[in-house]
Amino acid sequence: MKTILVTGGAGFIGSNLVRYVFANYPAYNMIVLDALTYAGNTDNIGEDIKKDARFSFWYGNVRNGELVNQLVAKADVVFHLAAETHVARSIFDNSTFFETDVLGTQVVANAVLKHQDSVDRFIHISTSEVYGTAVEVPMTEEHPLKPASPYASAKVGADRLVYSYWVTYDIPAVIVRPFNNYGSNQHLEKVIPRFITSALLDEPLAVHGAGDNTRDWVYVEDVCRALDKVMHADLSKVKGEVINIGTGKDVAVKTIAEMVLDIMGKPQSLITKVGGRPGQVNRHVTSTAKALSLLGWQAQTEFKDGLARTVEWYTQHRDWWQHLLWMRQVPIKTREGKIEYH
Repeated sequence: MKTILVTGGAGFIGSNLVRYVFANYPAYNMIVLDALTYAGNTDNIGEDIKKDARFSFWYGNVRNGELVNQLVAKADVVFHLAAETHVARSIFDNSTFFETDVLGTQVVANAVLKHQDSVDRFIHISTSEVYGTAVEVPMTEEHPLKPASPYASAKVGADRLVYSYWVTYDIPAVIVRPFNNYGSNQHLEKVIPRFITSALLDEPLAVHGAGDNTRDWVYVEDVCRALDKVMHADLSKVKGEVINIGTGKDVAVKTIAEMVLDIMGKPQSLITKVGGRPGQVNRHVTSTAKALSLLGWQAQTEFKDGLARTVEWYTQHRDWWQHLLWMRQVPIKTREGKIEYH
């Protein structure tokens, strides 16, 4: 039996991870800490889990040292996912990103340090955004860190903070850098659910710039399997390591818009071009070698299949996303002083 603490467990990846662990490890206890900001929703977890004696939910911010320390003291494994995560929103309001992503991570890392005799491992969820645009392909874990947005730079700060705690204090830390996630329960500010819901409403699918920037898209259930592997791997093999999680293939944003419309039987004329987003990354595609060698993990879901499942989920769950429509975009002030919605 293990007790698993998931910070940010009511968010997109966090809630998918909670459901995955509950389904696969009936002897494990789960603790979720979440501040329930605009992207956190306890409905993501499910009533069956919330009513289970193995589950406990704590409403609070990861910058609350006393609360975090109390919860980490109970945990065998800490998954740290609590973070502000949206590039455009970080341009709109950058201060919150550094407060949560960097200072919040410091609080969690300090709690792990205090309880490292009982915490088996601390799994920090970073992001591929720390790399910026690919200067080499595929992007290995040794790729230079060149963050291109306030969000990405905040995640670099958190990522390197955790690394420094491993170097300095020998905490049992593993840093995971997922590439672009997609799947069920993802907030409408992200491009794939934004495209899908726009198509469902017969609204234009806004593609920024030429739409030829590419990403390595990894289905969230595959990410949960990877995190499972990290949780159960021989600690001596993964402690202090950075591990990319992705498919090794990249797809252009405009291509995704076209695929969504094809799946849904909608006209390609719904695609609309808008201004390029500041801090845009041109290309992301990971090397899968380290995840395969250390974890025996590789993505199982082909993008076309994962996208079809995601379209189906949003089609069947209008009640989940209808009230979020107004949050699909935020205003961005360009270098020229123009206000655009991204």
